Amino acid sequence: MTEEISVQESNLDTLLNKHFAGKVVRKDLTKLLKEGANVPVYVLEYLLGMYCASDDEATIQSGMTSVKRILAENYVRPDEAEKIKSKIRESGSYKVIDKITVKLNEKRDVYEALLSNLGVKNAEISDAFVRQFEKLLVGGIWCIVTLNYRFEENQKGSPFLVTDLKPIQMPNMDMPGLFEARKAFSDELWVDALIRSTGMEPSGFKERVKWHLLARMIPLVENNYNFCELGPRGTGKSHIYKEISPNSILVSGGQTTVANLFYNMAARKVGLVGLWDTVAFDEVAGINFKDHDGVQIMKDYMASGSFSRGRESINANASMVFVGNINQSVESLVKTSHLLAPFPEAMIDSAFFDRFHAYVPGWEIPKMRPEFFTNQYGLIVDYLAEYLREMRKYNFADAIDKWFKLGNNLNQRDTIAVRRTVSGLLKLICPAGDYEKEIVRKCLEYALETRRRVKEQLKKIGGMEFYDVHFSYIDLEDAQERFISVPEQSSGALIPDGRLQPGCLHTISMGTAEMPGTFRLEIQNIAGGGKISASGAAPKEPVRIAFDYFKANSSRISASIKPGEHDFHLHLVELQNAGAPQALTLASFIALCSAALGRAVQSQMVVMGDMSLGGTVVQVRNLAETLQVAFDAGAKKILLPMSSVVDIPSVPGELFAKFQTSFYSDPVDAVFKAIGVE
Repeated sequence: MTEEISVQESNLDTLLNKHFAGKVVRKDLTKLLKEGANVPVYVLEYLLGMYCASDDEATIQSGMTSVKRILAENYVRPDEAEKIKSKIRESGSYKVIDKITVKLNEKRDVYEALLSNLGVKNAEISDAFVRQFEKLLVGGIWCIVTLNYRFEENQKGSPFLVTDLKPIQMPNMDMPGLFEARKAFSDELWVDALIRSTGMEPSGFKERVKWHLLARMIPLVENNYNFCELGPRGTGKSHIYKEISPNSILVSGGQTTVANLFYNMAARKVGLVGLWDTVAFDEVAGINFKDHDGVQIMKDYMASGSFSRGRESINANASMVFVGNINQSVESLVKTSHLLAPFPEAMIDSAFFDRFHAYVPGWEIPKMRPEFFTNQYGLIVDYLAEYLREMRKYNFADAIDKWFKLGNNLNQRDTIAVRRTVSGLLKLICPAGDYEKEIVRKCLEYALETRRRVKEQLKKIGGMEFYDVHFSYIDLEDAQERFISVPEQSSGALIPDGRLQPGCLHTISMGTAEMPGTFRLEIQNIAGGGKISASGAAPKEPVRIAFDYFKANSSRISASIKPGEHDFHLHLVELQNAGAPQALTLASFIALCSAALGRAVQSQMVVMGDMSLGGTVVQVRNLAETLQVAFDAGAKKILLPMSSVVDIPSVPGELFAKFQTSFYSDPVDAVFKAIGVE
């Protein structure tokens, strides 16, 4: 196996050097330099591309010497800033590599540059540079800068002047050349080449993980693409947006303003979304808008690619990326909450999440270890970034129509999301648009899964409105419908198969959070004097009412029940974060009878409805949503009050058909139906 991998590696190295001569670099050189200099990868590889883009060892060694010399002499380390300033003063002019941000000084009517590492705050810079490179004003860019020093008595500004500036980006991009060179690679090898270009070693990852790594690049090739990835720490979620592309900006810490992100009304300037291809938010848990309408404007922008500020309506193309950490296990989140829980409270809104085109399962990507980083050849990231940027002009959203049709559970937003994801993946894998049916199928299945993951969470947050989650596609050739599932959803139902112990049952009730949740009641009875106690999430009042009714009516169930000779303890387990149940009396009564009789409730049955103090049956609230929760929890049988029959038309037919349904007219009837006695 190891031999096979090394043959594939050398084969890929040969192909890259042959077809992308001068545009590839050995990634271990980047690592060597990266460890010594705190600059983004695209800055290092810009220099390596100038001096080391070859597979000739002698050229590489002399090139490395040149790059090291340039970094030693021109890259500004913050602790050596004073030494460099002194050099500029002594020699009058000096070249540095630094990150430059520009602001307008209105009092003096000049643009002033801040050089991050050098610590020069107000070096004068020509208007021409600012007009040519607008990103200098928003977020700043890494450049090779020539600084002059000119000091005069009583001068108002800084003695430092920016006389020349060259952004560290490729000047032009030969797309036809790239399309032609791509033809020499198989789809699998090209995907490996892309992953390796970002610094990862593809041979260390499973096929599925490679697709996740590829999906991280979709926001860089697709306009207005909304992408989410949550997972454990240390899986490299934000790496690509910070290090790989000079066209994306990472908003760390999450604190931002509408003026910074969208539009500054005072300065009449478009914010980050107008000047960058991708705006990525690191640590979603910390996203916080200082403006109360921030989330609303973000929702508008994510839906349409435009937003309104004052009288202005502005269009922009930036993709939005949300990455963050999941601290709990995915299994417990799937069962008890939803997979978007790390977002801040202000953003947990179904309308906001519905705008996500894809949710990549970050928990499937392994934590980054040294062997996952490549030492082989890959495209220079600057060349890669320009290729990704150029692909934003193309659109492959209609690729699926030639061979496939989407299933009927996808609404308009789902369809747009799936088409955008397919388009993005095809731009990465088949940039020339020469795709075959099978690669489109793979992209389509991945797109359906990543959108369904969003929809599954929406169903938990927003209820029945998002009931249609059974995503599928139809192959036009054989007319077969294939359904796409989400791996984590199918892991272990809350309601197990087989009969429970006597006194145990499941019920579904609206919780204090006004969402239906699944609860398990467990009752123990021991010899005693007819008392009841409750623990867990059980509210005491419904349990007391149920016990009083049980004592008064047990003889109607069976003469063998002697409530005065036993003590009962009821424990309520909250299986989902729904808060305390609003309907518990009837379920408690059935559980007491089951425990007293020593007879178990039917397998995979859920009890619904409630009762009053006098035994009047109360119908189920929000029947459709409650049944959906029952189905997701693994219920196969449901016990409903007769009074809920009027609400059955509100339940989608295919959902109602999933259950074996029994109806009861009063609490005693409910007991017999629950334990299977007619």
